[in-house]
Amino acid sequence: MEQVNNWFQYLMDSEELIRTGGLVTITLIIFIENGFFFGFFLPGDYLLFLSGVFCGTKTLDVPLPLLLTCIFLAAVIGSFVGYFSGWYFGDRIQARPDSLFFKKKHIDSTKKYFAKYGSQTLIIARFLPVVRTFSPILAGIVKMPAYKFSIFNIIGGGIWTLSLVGGGFYFGEKFPGIINYVEYIIIFFLAVTTFTVVKGYLNARKELNESKDA
Repeated sequence: MEQVNNWFQYLMDSEELIRTGGLVTITLIIFIENGFFFGFFLPGDYLLFLSGVFCGTKTLDVPLPLLLTCIFLAAVIGSFVGYFSGWYFGDRIQARPDSLFFKKKHIDSTKKYFAKYGSQTLIIARFLPVVRTFSPILAGIVKMPAYKFSIFNIIGGGIWTLSLVGGGFYFGEKFPGIINYVEYIIIFFLAVTTFTVVKGYLNARKELNESKDA
């Protein structure tokens, strides 16, 4: 059990992931987080940003174009996995009981974004933890045309990768001292993540109660 806890803590420690796992681990984490419902808890936004920071400071000795390409492909291909999982196994996924790695409320909150933003949710969701994981699955469940999903998936993956990795690289290269404040960067992204998840959950509950009252 202690080994499982240590492994879980390692997965949640973006700085340690980047330092010890390098490009392969970063790519794998992004692929899982974007493609499998049980990967929703994995670091996404701040892993990308810190990857850029570490690349800019040369702590991660990888060329920026290679880092961008690997993360972009992992995000896009991962979302395709989620899409086809939803397409072929949607009923089975929705019928799953709640567990540590699956909550029906995540699908419900993702549906709200689709109802509000339509296909553009696939772009917006890239910057929304949890929703990012479940949006391609839901797109598959509702049988969104593959060509439309592909367009928004690629655009969203490109914007997400360029903005976060590119932004991190800029700060790492121009202000190398930022590497001493990694914990504050993580806290910032965690605060944004927590706010987003809680807000989405409360909105979903509010709309559900309103629909029951109606």
